[in-house]
Amino acid sequence: MSLATRFAGFVTDHSKVVVAVLLVATLAVGAGAANVDGGLTIAGFSSDSPEADAYDYAQENFRTDGENTTVVQVVIRDENALSKESLLASLRFQQEARAAASVNQTLRDDRAFVDLASVVATAAIHAEDGANATGTPSLDAQRAQLEAMTAGEVEDAVARVLDPDASIPGADPYSLLPTDYTPGATTADARVVYVFQDTTGATGDDLPERIAAAQLDLKAIAADTLPGESFVFGAGIVSEESTQATGESFAIISPVAFLLIILVLGLAYRDVFDVLYGLLGVALTLVWMFGFMGWAGIGLTQILIAVPFLLVGLSIDYALHVVMRYREARADDPTRSRREAMRRGLAGVAVALAAATFTTAVGFLSNAVSPVGSIRDFGVVSAAGIAAAFLVFALLLPALKLELDGLLARVGLDRRASPFGRGGVAGRLLGVGATAARRSPRAILVVALVLTVAGGAVVTDIDTTTDQTDFLPRDSPDWMDSLPGPFQPSDYSLVENAEYLQDSFVQDRDQSTGLLLVRGDVTNPRMLDALDAGRADLRNASSTVTLADGTLSATGPLETIDTVAARNDTVAAVVADADTDGDGVPDEDLAAVYDAVYAAAPDDAAAVIARENGEYGALRVAVSIAGSAEPGTVTGELRDVATTVEDESGVATIATGQPVVNYLVQQSVLRTLVEGFLITAGVILAFLTVIFWTRYRSLTLGAVVLAPVVAAQAWLFGTMYLAGLPYTTETAIIAAIGIGIGVDYAIHIGERFVDEYDGENAPEALSRTLTGTGGALLASAGTTVAGFGVLALALVPSLQRFGFVTSVAIAYAFLASVLVLPSLLAVWTRYTDAAVTRTD
Repeated sequence: MSLATRFAGFVTDHSKVVVAVLLVATLAVGAGAANVDGGLTIAGFSSDSPEADAYDYAQENFRTDGENTTVVQVVIRDENALSKESLLASLRFQQEARAAASVNQTLRDDRAFVDLASVVATAAIHAEDGANATGTPSLDAQRAQLEAMTAGEVEDAVARVLDPDASIPGADPYSLLPTDYTPGATTADARVVYVFQDTTGATGDDLPERIAAAQLDLKAIAADTLPGESFVFGAGIVSEESTQATGESFAIISPVAFLLIILVLGLAYRDVFDVLYGLLGVALTLVWMFGFMGWAGIGLTQILIAVPFLLVGLSIDYALHVVMRYREARADDPTRSRREAMRRGLAGVAVALAAATFTTAVGFLSNAVSPVGSIRDFGVVSAAGIAAAFLVFALLLPALKLELDGLLARVGLDRRASPFGRGGVAGRLLGVGATAARRSPRAILVVALVLTVAGGAVVTDIDTTTDQTDFLPRDSPDWMDSLPGPFQPSDYSLVENAEYLQDSFVQDRDQSTGLLLVRGDVTNPRMLDALDAGRADLRNASSTVTLADGTLSATGPLETIDTVAARNDTVAAVVADADTDGDGVPDEDLAAVYDAVYAAAPDDAAAVIARENGEYGALRVAVSIAGSAEPGTVTGELRDVATTVEDESGVATIATGQPVVNYLVQQSVLRTLVEGFLITAGVILAFLTVIFWTRYRSLTLGAVVLAPVVAAQAWLFGTMYLAGLPYTTETAIIAAIGIGIGVDYAIHIGERFVDEYDGENAPEALSRTLTGTGGALLASAGTTVAGFGVLALALVPSLQRFGFVTSVAIAYAFLASVLVLPSLLAVWTRYTDAAVTRTD
């Protein structure tokens, strides 16, 4: 008696015990679901690299102005954002924000608002007070000053502040204006106000709830006080609206997906009770998945949202195979009892289910080699869910179906239904693969090979650029406005706002700042001259930002030394003494220069010069990156500058910063594809070879079964290339889905074929395989494609793209299994010198 037969016998003979044990286990595992963080977050992507280590070092060893703070950008868009009315509006915004306790308690103590209106008002007050002017006047005083001035007087004050030759203490006014602003002009169509919130004590990357809530309050205050096209942009607002948009998306998607799945299952089962059994199994599988996440401490992210869709498709696949083989057993011998039919049907499909579970789980666990943490989580959670699906549908569902069908039979409902795929339109469609395999298998294989080679050839040319705005919700299409009230999505402008900020203003956020980190003997006399040479290269780079007055938007030791020397005579004298060639850059006794800067402005110095126990060990240069710059260009140009600095100084220099680290993550995605694919294919091939050799004494059948899976992957990549879809961190997991589901489909076809094949009846075996097992695959693929396909209705582009690409991957996996694999099996039988030998 084979192991599969013994397994099926145990499940059917002890069905009550199996049901009881698994339901208790479900309750125990499912209890962990209460620990899952329900706050949906945009997945964070990080990887290990020298650049990432350098970025971490810079974060830990330099005290920057934004330390323990988060910044909110308030963009004021007006016909003239420098007019008296516009400047007064932003002062009123400041007052209203401070008056709101929820906002005020989150503001940092010093310079919480950086506003050109305050700069202009303060300059006007100081101009009237003359030599007696000191300190920063109150908001009330600033507002009173501007209200007392005529529009012409305010314009004159703006002109003085924005005079390119003026020296204004405090914030650089040009950093608050669009990059296309004309120096000296007294008109502008926009300006930005920075609001700094204190995040001291916060842990992790997520903003504390009170900070996020305060940002939403700032948004409401801005709507009441600022011109109509103004907007507020901050991490808390992005998180809140992204979560809301995802929720609204699924409010639309879920009922559509449910109806589609019910429709397909209804057509396949033609029995309401079998549909209900399948749906119950799906629900229990999801309980196991969320329970595992809770016990493992894994929170919900946008990428993990795809796992339930995957498990729904895989669970329905498992359920269909179990039920349809049970129906076949009853149809083939009407005298069999339900228990005997289930034992025979389950024995016939158990090995395929177990093999598919193992190979599919391996396909997803291949993501464990990814340097991207969120992708690793996806692989682990998916593998756990797949294992749970096997427990539910190979043990619980057959046992439960026996018990419940027995109860129904006792009340007169002894149901019999034919398996899906035998006869009818579905049967004729599924028969195409068998017909082609009988008539022209080589032609099918040649076409498949050409498409596979073409798809594989473009893998390295697929774009891997990640556009952060793809993770932001977009406004809904017009047709959604006609949906019933509860299903109508909100209006979203996050993408437009983000793009406007990137295109119009210098961004000092981490994502828009490149860094040069110099570590070693930074007191080397050539050090600052080397940085000056690097600064010249940065100014000429295409990816860096220059302000409206023509200066490079950068902060480093040179800029800090110049700024401090301009306001401190002692530092100026030390700098002059250390500048032996008169070029304005110190070239000897740099330790004395650093000491003087630290003594005069310790906070400014700590942001660019790192010291420990009085020893100087590192320098930091930060440069603003243009929002439109390509990540590869940014990384390449910063690396070139780092090479220049290192060659000129002899001190180790590395290009880093969030843009560089993100680009390296994107590149690691392609490595994930190659490495994951090779690992997955190798493990699965070895496993299938062992299985088929053990059961049928065939060393080549495993490779035959795996070949269509590889082909389907190549077709997918070719489709992505032709459609211009990038291979990014969120689509990287599709390789695992395509392999995992594809192997599942192929194993069912291959296992069923060799079960039917006696060495002489290959055409008949293929026909019976495709109209039997193929029917279950057709229904399964239909429900899975429908489940993922409805993601096209999502408001978040990354989810739309994920749904489309995954649907294509599933469709290709199905087509490869029912069209290409039969022809491969037909050719394989012709070149094998003996019939398949069953050993169990």
